[in-house]
Amino acid sequence: MAAEVNGSSGLVKEEEEPMDVTATHSENYQALLDAGLPQKVAESLDNIFQTGLVAYVDLDERALDALREFNEEGALSVLQQFKESDLSHVQNKSAFLCGVMKTYRQREKQGNKVQESTKGPDEVKIKALLERTGYTLDVTTGQRKYGGPPPEEVFTGPQPGIGTEVFVGKIPRDLYEDELVPLFEKAGSIWDLRLMMDPLTGQNRGYAFITFCSKDAAQEAVKLCDNYEIRSGKYLGVCISVANNRLFVGSIPKNKTRESILEDFGKVTEGLQEVILYTQPDDKRKNRGFCFLEYEDHKSAAQARRRLMSGKVKVWGNPVTVEWADPVAEPDPEVMAKVKVLFVRKLATPVTEELLESTFSQFGKLERVKKLKDYAFVHFEERDAAVKAMQEMNGKELGGEEIEIVLAKPPDKKRKERQAARQTTAQNFASDELYFYAVFTNEDEICQVRLRNVSLNCFRC
Repeated sequence: MAAEVNGSSGLVKEEEEPMDVTATHSENYQALLDAGLPQKVAESLDNIFQTGLVAYVDLDERALDALREFNEEGALSVLQQFKESDLSHVQNKSAFLCGVMKTYRQREKQGNKVQESTKGPDEVKIKALLERTGYTLDVTTGQRKYGGPPPEEVFTGPQPGIGTEVFVGKIPRDLYEDELVPLFEKAGSIWDLRLMMDPLTGQNRGYAFITFCSKDAAQEAVKLCDNYEIRSGKYLGVCISVANNRLFVGSIPKNKTRESILEDFGKVTEGLQEVILYTQPDDKRKNRGFCFLEYEDHKSAAQARRRLMSGKVKVWGNPVTVEWADPVAEPDPEVMAKVKVLFVRKLATPVTEELLESTFSQFGKLERVKKLKDYAFVHFEERDAAVKAMQEMNGKELGGEEIEIVLAKPPDKKRKERQAARQTTAQNFASDELYFYAVFTNEDEICQVRLRNVSLNCFRC
């Protein structure tokens, strides 16, 4: 009647009642709004919850905080990409969402120049591989991890240590576990395989790390798979991987001892196992102003490096210089079995080459002796004589100091290449006189490099 009185033929709308959000949203929708997400973003994420793709409990505060930092358009785009992703092998979906957000920002910076590949792994073949082997597959935006640990019927021991991991390079970018695993499992039982992924393209980065359950299997993998033609004209490069767990630390007070350094750095970092400290040749009470910190694994070393480099942590009230130490590769056992040279260190200043020659010649005929500062190389003609001298003289006193003796390691070709690269870099910017000095446990790599007016000369010691 009110409509007729007003001359309107339309129907009068009844007073609207508040919408019951439970009719179209999950029970977690209000929690998303309370977390500060815009309404449309909360609705989009809640819709993903209702599809069963991910649950509210799967997302931690870090993911929600990161999503809240996006504008509405960006957040909706991120959630759409997340929804369209294959999450069948994703175990940590919160971390995966964070990876999607990181990739989105990288694409924004590059102006969307990088196109995502439409060719991914063949899921039918991946599923068949997992069913055959019983291994798991965990996918993140940065890597695909197969195994780790393997099924109990394959291996039940502790996690393999140093010397069991191989680096695999030159992998075709569209190649995945279904082709890699059948090849490498011929060498022995696999602990895990980590295929590094490029989140911008969706393809692999061309390299992977494979940890075997034994050193023998890792060495067999190098023999079988290095330079293996995995596809027509595509050859893999395989070598033993050395996980770096050692840090170089400079700017150390020279009155600090190994024990005090171990205690002080152990208070501010975790997993520290050993401190390698060198004393001055002419004053054993003082160190040389640097040391090496050795951690239980690469992860602990990386966390310690980040913490020490942050500037927030100070040791002895001062910041310290921290860098990765060059990884120490384990020499080939077959090569070491032929070594006839001893590396003798912690020599007292009065010890001369003549004294070394007279001391070690009683064990066998010598080829030559070379002393450099507080260490020396003793070359024997026969390996048995070198081994006998090492066993009997190691830890003995010579010139008032206890000496340490090990078999000298053969020259490290890769280390030489790195050293040459550093020298080339120095050439490009140096204008004043600079001095470089490096000490290794083989005589061929001991040299002093002098750089004057961009002219590089190397003087053999």
